[in-house]
Amino acid sequence: MMRIQHLVLTALLASLGVLGCRPGTVLPAVTGPEARKADAVRYFTNPIAEGADPWVLKKDSIYFSCGSANKGIYVSQSTRLTQLGERVPVWKAPATGWNAHNIWAPEIHFLEGKWYIYYTAGKEPGGPFIHQRSGVLESTTDSPFGPYRDKGMLYTGDHLADPTTVKWAIDLSPFYLNGQLYAVWSGWEENAGTDRTKQHLYLAKMSNPWTISSNRVKISSPTQPWETGGELDLNEGPELLKKREKAFVIYSTRESWLKEYRLGQLTLADTLADPMQPQNWVKSSGPVFEGTAQVLGVGHCSFTTSPDNTEDWILYHAKKTAAPGWDRDIRMQKFTWTADGYPVFGTPIPAGVPLPVPSGQK
Repeated sequence: MMRIQHLVLTALLASLGVLGCRPGTVLPAVTGPEARKADAVRYFTNPIAEGADPWVLKKDSIYFSCGSANKGIYVSQSTRLTQLGERVPVWKAPATGWNAHNIWAPEIHFLEGKWYIYYTAGKEPGGPFIHQRSGVLESTTDSPFGPYRDKGMLYTGDHLADPTTVKWAIDLSPFYLNGQLYAVWSGWEENAGTDRTKQHLYLAKMSNPWTISSNRVKISSPTQPWETGGELDLNEGPELLKKREKAFVIYSTRESWLKEYRLGQLTLADTLADPMQPQNWVKSSGPVFEGTAQVLGVGHCSFTTSPDNTEDWILYHAKKTAAPGWDRDIRMQKFTWTADGYPVFGTPIPAGVPLPVPSGQK
């Protein structure tokens, strides 16, 4: 019986061309559908999706993403960060009102046991985009797919007692720091009749996920040479990133429709410091993530971890061409940290380059 098995094995190896190979011979790589399937499990390439302003939240080993399309907001879920899942519409803008048009940059959050979506909208379609304000939706069930009720416009001005003094605001994002809920966003000093108005970053306290409970404070303005010099000076798309004792606000600067769009960084060196004191935020000396000749206009990011929580990942959008406009796609890559706790985002990796999937992804 053993002799028969030996003969069968010998014949099989001979048919594969393995017998007779000299020591050190490199055998041909296995190719075909199975090999390609195996590579698809181990590697991915950018871009991972169409769209812009990517937002991903990881909860209970599930990645929930959010975006806007067709005058509404969609949510998707997936166990794979590289495949964000089917986009399911969860909310449609009303026919009239402050939030009837220009739905921008939604984010889904799980706060105080409920699902919330923060978004930007305006009362008039198209430009000039002078009516943009920020609002919040609350799921009426325990599902991220809703249905959602509109909790209204968030106050983003300087006179809390007078809601009519709300100011232009986009890209609002909530976060907790030392048990206090805050909102950070991009806004104007005063409402204006042109959307070519300088944008700043503002911060305010929240008493619950749908109520801003303090006047805003300005924590950043586009003042550095790498933030200015184009068609419009702006800071926008702020997102909080925390690591041990430090907190960072990573934001977009330069013009979103141009290839010079890039990321800057504000650092709160000690999370026990009061974030409502602008002097506690230190701006980076230059962009912390910017485009190359192959990857254009990188910006408006979000952050998450690999399935096994051993890696940090940034998701961002990039322009498809150098021509001015908002034709963009969504990309992602792993980032690291310095020994003293600062993020290192590196250089955006060109489309089509195989990258290992996040650690623990199946």
